[in-house]
Amino acid sequence: MSTLEDLADRVERLLLRHDELKRTNTLLEQQLATVVGERDNLRSRLAAARSRIDALIERLPVGDVDEHDRSGNHSQASGGGA
Repeated sequence: MSTLEDLADRVERLLLRHDELKRTNTLLEQQLATVVGERDNLRSRLAAARSRIDALIERLPVGDVDEHDRSGNHSQASGGGA
């Protein structure tokens, strides 16, 4: 009979562990849903920011810039002379 009692104890422990794992899994699924929502929100905000930056870049004037101006030094023609 002791073997049957041992088996019953093991089954009971397994059932308890199963319930614990189900609860843990539910919590992990909720956390995952939250993180996925945050990720999607951040992706959307990033896309909007990129669009705004692209629009600002499009508004920048296009002109001939010599190598001196590209290095960060302003030429006299651009009003930043020495």
